[in-house]
Amino acid sequence: MRITENAWIEAKRPTVRRLIDELLSRCDYASALAVDSKSRAYSLSKRGISAADMELLSTRGFTVKVVQGDKRLEYSLNELTEENIPEVVKSIENALMNCPTSPLGLPDDEPLTLSEASEYEIDPVELGDERIIALLDEIRKRGLKSDPAIIDCVTNCSYRVYSKLFISKNRELSQSIMWCNGAIWAIAGRGEIMRDSYRGYSKLGGAELLNSMKDGVDKVCGTAVELLDAQPMPAGEYECICSPETTGMIEHEAFGHGVEMDMFVKDRAQAKEFIGKYVASPLVTMHDGAVGVDETASFFFDDEGSLACDTVIIDKGILKKGMCDQQSARRLGVKPTGNGRRSSFERKAYARMTNTYFEAGNDSLEDMFASVDYGFLLENPTSGMEDPKNWGIQCMVGIAREIKDGKLTGRVFSPVVLTGYVPDLLKSITMMSREVELCGSGFCGKGYKEWLKVSDGGPWIKARIRLG
Repeated sequence: MRITENAWIEAKRPTVRRLIDELLSRCDYASALAVDSKSRAYSLSKRGISAADMELLSTRGFTVKVVQGDKRLEYSLNELTEENIPEVVKSIENALMNCPTSPLGLPDDEPLTLSEASEYEIDPVELGDERIIALLDEIRKRGLKSDPAIIDCVTNCSYRVYSKLFISKNRELSQSIMWCNGAIWAIAGRGEIMRDSYRGYSKLGGAELLNSMKDGVDKVCGTAVELLDAQPMPAGEYECICSPETTGMIEHEAFGHGVEMDMFVKDRAQAKEFIGKYVASPLVTMHDGAVGVDETASFFFDDEGSLACDTVIIDKGILKKGMCDQQSARRLGVKPTGNGRRSSFERKAYARMTNTYFEAGNDSLEDMFASVDYGFLLENPTSGMEDPKNWGIQCMVGIAREIKDGKLTGRVFSPVVLTGYVPDLLKSITMMSREVELCGSGFCGKGYKEWLKVSDGGPWIKARIRLG
């Protein structure tokens, strides 16, 4: 089913248009973004049950952008009515007079009309709190019964339904999006030893996601129990097979913020110097885009009125381009890629990742394992850090499964730290699976703030990686 039009957005459409017309009589450029977003989160654990709105994602308001000569201004407000338009226009005019100059020219404004919406199977709003909690409880109880060593099985899910309207002189764009997230966190104990395992779930869609969680709870709990016998990771460089979620963490940290092109403008990313050069194995083609796949970071246009794109960042190992917002594009003399995103209508638009992933390869998973004399299968990534200026990477992985003579031995190691110089790591990729998986259950910040939904993933990859 397709999400229906947002009643509040539609009621505000003529008012937003009138505001833009008023501003265009005084300014060279004017646009407005209207946002109506609702989000709710649920969690079940030994500590109890919670169901509450997510304050970060439950918001409603407007962002207005104006350009007059060499001055430009963004202005946010919570309410816009026919009656307060004169007051808003006057406030914007006064603020514009005091703006510093910024001679970037006018934003792109080619004529375009668009009205799009994502689809879903089960509406979480209609399903309601009671039923969602019951389904999460069913999953949780299954996990608790899976092994006597399971101390707790935490289940949670959240959803967001949002609509956006963008109007400028030549553009009138609207979109409505729904995504749903879930997670299972299993904690196992034996004596004084405690270990945990986690898996996130995500979908551009609705509460049908809960069916996937039912199928995954046994593996999450089983991994937590396995980790009770985990050994410390012996430091060294090994042949490794990375699960899709581990592949996703590597590419996110390796080519995440480092190819957001506002970092090029600020000279904070080494990637700027490698455009047109090999930075990865010829097997690697990497995308970022809100329209390339259906995930939690998918949309039809960004928060500056640029159409969403599918951008090829790396093409057969060669770094081709980065992702940018309108301001970065102007400064660098390139076209916007539809990556201008705001954490809320009150915040600035930055160049931000959306869905970042490697294309599929041509190898079977069976052949990939058979090719490993000694190494590890890396699963359950937990966190990562990048250094875009020096291109270093450091990631934490929950479990490394030993591979010997092409087969898993049953021995597991944890915790695991994955480190390296980005081009060295990516150039070492020698095999990639035909299967591709993405997950968008997490958020990404810009300098530890400005939190936004992203997804990442790709195929299983084989690479030589330094572990410790």
